[in-house]
Amino acid sequence: MSSRYADDLRLAHVLADAVDQQTMSRFRAQDLQVETKPDLTEVTDADRTAEQIVRSQLSRARSRDQVIGEEFGSTGHAARQWVIDPIDGTSNFVRGVPVWATLIGLIEDGQVVLGVVSAPALSRRWWAGIGSGAWTGPRISSASPLRVSQVREIENASLSYSSLHGWVDCDRLPQMLNFMQGFWRTRAYGDFWSYMLLAEGAVDVATEPELKLHDMAALVPIVTEAGGRFTSLEGEDGPFGGSAVATNGLLHEEALAALAPRE
Repeated sequence: MSSRYADDLRLAHVLADAVDQQTMSRFRAQDLQVETKPDLTEVTDADRTAEQIVRSQLSRARSRDQVIGEEFGSTGHAARQWVIDPIDGTSNFVRGVPVWATLIGLIEDGQVVLGVVSAPALSRRWWAGIGSGAWTGPRISSASPLRVSQVREIENASLSYSSLHGWVDCDRLPQMLNFMQGFWRTRAYGDFWSYMLLAEGAVDVATEPELKLHDMAALVPIVTEAGGRFTSLEGEDGPFGGSAVATNGLLHEEALAALAPRE
């Protein structure tokens, strides 16, 4: 890990440890409180408490930094921005499906410099820092490197997505269906997991048509440090374009062309 961000990465792991303990205590809890937000997405008491834990620790450890979270918005103004999704995959969390994670990203001067994705119900964690590779393991001191696949042809590739509804909303469902038909294998692993499987080389393309910054920030350095590419549907690098196309790099231009809006 670059010494510049080593302390930040250690802090992100400490934050993830604290959140994991809290979210696991609420996973499959009989008294879990579930509400519907104005955008019709679900939120639980676990989401809110998890983000409060992160914000509380950051207020002590990084008081000058800005914090951007899914549940409580943005606080502060700084060149360094911690971006938090307390539970990515809340619908899974609510239904007892173990595919959910806490996402912690750090942006400095407009670039995501580190990301941590912790999925305690899967007993998995992934992380990366700019220039220091992408890793998975139970802790920093016991980690294995991540590397994307070398698959070069769509007909030999595996695609992961979340759902088809968003493709309808953005008028690209025909493109997505046509694209899917060319793959060897398609599965809706969904949410963060699609991108972690891509970083591991188990999936070759992952894409979603509508995402927010907190959905993507932590994912970007893990994908790119593993050798992949992460852009919006329009080809803008990083998590700022409102959508995601992640690939092993070799299939990226073909994916962007296939999913482009029709004339």
